Parts: sequence; structure tokens; C-alpha cells
Amino acid sequence: MVDTPFARLAELGEQFEQTSSRKDLAGLLAAFLRDLTPEEIPSAVRLTIGQVFPEWDGRALNVSWKAIMAVVDSLVDAPAALRDAVSAQTVDGGQFVQGLLERGRRQPPGPPPLTILDVFHAFEEIAATGGRASRARKEALLRCLLERASDLEAKYLSKIIYQEMRHGVSEGLMLEGIAHASGVKVSLVRRANQLWGDVGEVALVAMTRGQAGLSAATLRLFRPIKPMLAQTAGDMAEAFERHKSHLALEYKLDGARVQIHRQGDTVRIYSRNLSDVTGSLPDVVAEIREHLAAEEAILEGEAVAVDAAGRPLPFQHLMRRFRRKHAIEATVKEIPVQLHLFDALLIDGRSLLDAPNLERWSALEQAAGHSNLVQRLVPNTMEEAEAFAQAARRDGHEGVMAKELESVYSPGSRGRAWLKLKHVASLDLVVVAADWGYGRRHGWLSNYHLAVLDASSGEYLVVGKTFKGLTDAEFQTMTERLLALEHSRKRSTVLVRPQVVVEVLFNEIQESSQYRSGLALRFARISRVRDDKGPAGADTLQTLRRLYERQFEYKGRKT
Repeated sequence: MVDTPFARLAELGEQFEQTSSRKDLAGLLAAFLRDLTPEEIPSAVRLTIGQVFPEWDGRALNVSWKAIMAVVDSLVDAPAALRDAVSAQTVDGGQFVQGLLERGRRQPPGPPPLTILDVFHAFEEIAATGGRASRARKEALLRCLLERASDLEAKYLSKIIYQEMRHGVSEGLMLEGIAHASGVKVSLVRRANQLWGDVGEVALVAMTRGQAGLSAATLRLFRPIKPMLAQTAGDMAEAFERHKSHLALEYKLDGARVQIHRQGDTVRIYSRNLSDVTGSLPDVVAEIREHLAAEEAILEGEAVAVDAAGRPLPFQHLMRRFRRKHAIEATVKEIPVQLHLFDALLIDGRSLLDAPNLERWSALEQAAGHSNLVQRLVPNTMEEAEAFAQAARRDGHEGVMAKELESVYSPGSRGRAWLKLKHVASLDLVVVAADWGYGRRHGWLSNYHLAVLDASSGEYLVVGKTFKGLTDAEFQTMTERLLALEHSRKRSTVLVRPQVVVEVLFNEIQESSQYRSGLALRFARISRVRDDKGPAGADTLQTLRRLYERQFEYKGRKT
């Protein structure tokens, strides 16, 4: 069978952009999958949704927009007037690259035509390139791809590199397409993806081994799964109402969520983004080896930076631990970390994903040994619950979690089984653009466009702007970070790939005709940068709408 041309994937992307029906999109995906060879399936599936490697895979391309444009500039004759004209007619980096090549390319694409496997193997080589002169080597590899790529293929190469597909096909829709193509129930496809964390592997097994192959999916040690997520509740009364009083309360710690995998003396720790952070937390590794009673386990907990008296330190101190690659021992002494466990997903070979929360907690208590558990209470009354929440505030923590006692663990799901109640109104939002500042902030990107995730479309929709909350040093750092994510500009606004997540405090949610989201935050200010969260972990438009409606339980509504 002939290898599938990369042009097939690019043309499929164009079809997606012209298709609005979810059913029709799934049908296009199914037809595409059926034409692939087994060897092509994993990479083709991931590339189609803008991924190169599984989320838990530590490899990354680390190719900047500047590097992409350096290669494109070497292939085109594009004076400033042409670049401005192309920029005015395009909405993202991929379209910009395509437009420049269409109107300024010096030579047509060279042979042989690219295949899907050519592209994937080249990306593997780019990701493996490091050390001195790595930038030049990466650009040379990228040039080899773009010299062979058609203008349309170059558009999608850029989109994949920059993780900005914008064609409406998310991982969730891809799972529906896999189910359609393989004849396997979509619930089984989703379940396998939750357990394996690789939509490419799920597609391969579904297409080659069908229902029997996916039914065998289980948790795997040292293969982290996406964390179960929580919705925001307005107050304790809402939590009691939603969970019919069958709930446990836990301190919501101001730390970083971690997933711990242990098999004997081998311990690996993963962040909520599924990145391996074991090297940054040797003290946590030592604690698990010494105190955990279970020899084989997958646990969840919160790592909290503390002072000499054991009181929690601000979040940014913990992030110094996570970012540090060298001189770890000195940093451990400078910023000690306490681990607080709160969930058990696997204990000594037994999966607990489908066990109710109460049973998982009991298993965790037995397996924890002398390890710390998060403060927890099963309240009998609202008064007990409120007192527990106040105790969390006095102890320096940011709020409480309310968890339904009968709820199973749903990886990657933001359901109603877990609710977070914070002491202040806040949301985790994504920076999608920034304006150049003036006056004292001249030279910095300092007015940030804040967006929620629309769970139904996968888009990030702006709900406000703010320049408040950061120090001068943080403005400078954020400017450098956002420029590295830039994909286009509109006058004094730099549009960036949605990667940076910030916690935003606000006073009120208002209707807005200015934003497509239809809502805007009043008096928004940034509380902190959430380096522990990826854009998929941002709060959703659906959550914001629900919070907006809740305001009218104690306010009048203008008619």
C-alpha cells in the first residue's frame, strides 16, 4: 500500500473548515482513518488535531514562530508591503505562511512529495535535536520539510508546529471519528483514551483489534492519566444542594497537583499537565519511598511549598521548584515542599477508578502509611461545613473542595462530582493576545486579553482585558514569554498561541456586546500565573455563564 501523502491531511483540514455538522465531521474523519495503513494511524491521528506526541510524552519540538518565519523568509521574496497585505487578509500563522508562499515563493516545491510519515519522522528528529547549534539544526530540518511542501501543506505544517489548528476538530471529535470508523461504541473509545492518554494508540487498537482490544485497556504504571477536574460553586449551599448532602470536604491547597506512580523503589511524579517533574521533587520521591505502605500505586496529591514553621508559601515559590533543573539540593533546602495525598487510583494491582470516592479514600488511608493526607471532613450539617471552610482560610489555604461520596474518578472530565469553593471569586483564564503598554509600561506587553474555553467548540473566547496584578519584573518576563508565542499582529496588539494560563480575580460578571463570548469580567486583575496548568485546564464559557446566572439569586435583573 502506498504511503498516504501529507497533502491528504492538509486537504482534510480544509474540508473541516467548511463543515459545521458534528456528524459530517466525524464521517470525514472515519473515511480518512479507513484509508491509512496501521503504521500511519497513530501519527496521522495526532497530527490531524495538532499534536505530534502524546501529552505524557516528554518530547517537544521547541520551534518558535521566529524560527518558522526565518525558514519561510529564506524561501520567498516578500517586501514589507506584501507582508502587510498578506497579514491583513489572514487570521492565524498558518494562513500567513500559506499566503506568503503563494505570493512570493521563489521556487516550486521540490520532489519527492511529503507523506504523513515523512512529516512525523522529521518532527521526531527535530524534537531529538538539542545542545549547541540545535537551533540551526532544527531550522535546517524544518527547511527540508517546507522546501518539499506545497503552499497548503506549509499552512498545516505551521499549524501543527504552533498547535493552532482552528478547524473545529478536537480530541473529543476525533474519538467520535475513531468510533465511527472502527464500529466500536464511542464510550469504549473514550474510556481507552482516558486510560492510555494517547488518541493515536487508541485509534490504532480500535482499527486493528476493535472492541476486544479497547476492552482490555487498563491503567498503566508510569503512563499518567489526565486529572479529574472540578467545577466552580458559588457557596456551600450550592455544594450541599448539588450533592444532596452526600459529600466530603477537603482543604483546597495553594500548591501544585501531582500524580505519583510507584513500583517498588521506582517513583515518578507528574504534573497536572502530565509532564514528568520527578527531578524537581527529590524530597517528595524520598517521602513516598520511605512512608508509603503500598508497593505499587498511582496516587494524587498536592505539593505545597512551606516555610520553616510549615505554613504554606505563595504559589510562585513552588513554581521555582518545578522550573529548577540544576542545583536542586540547594533549592530543596531553600523551598521545602509538603505532600498532601487526596486520591488513590491504583493500589497494589487493583484499579480504583470505578470505585466511589468514599472507597478510594478508605484505600488511600490504608496505603498511605505515614504519608500526609489532605484535611478532610464528611459534614453532617451546613454549620460543620462552614466551620471547616473557615478553618481552611485560617490555615492559609485558598478554599475547600466538595466531592460527592458516590462519585467515580473520571479522568479529564470537568463534571459536577467535584466542586471548588474559593474564598474569593476567581477563574483560570488563557492569555490570547496582549497590547503594548505606554507611559511607565512602554516596551512591555502589559494589557492582557483574557479568554475562557468554549467547551462546545474548543475556541478560546475573550471575556476581558487587564494590566493589573503584575510587578514590573513580571511584566518583563511575560513580555518575553508572549513574544515567543506570537503568531500575528494587529496594530499594537500581539496575538499569541493560547498557552499561558493566569488566575484572575474579579468583582462581577456582566453582559457584553463587545466580546463574542457575550460576557465580560468587571475589575479583573491577575492574581498569579498558573504555570502548573495548560490551556485545556482553563475555566469554560459554560462555567462562566452559570456563575453569571447565579448572581441574580441576590441581585435584581434589568429587563
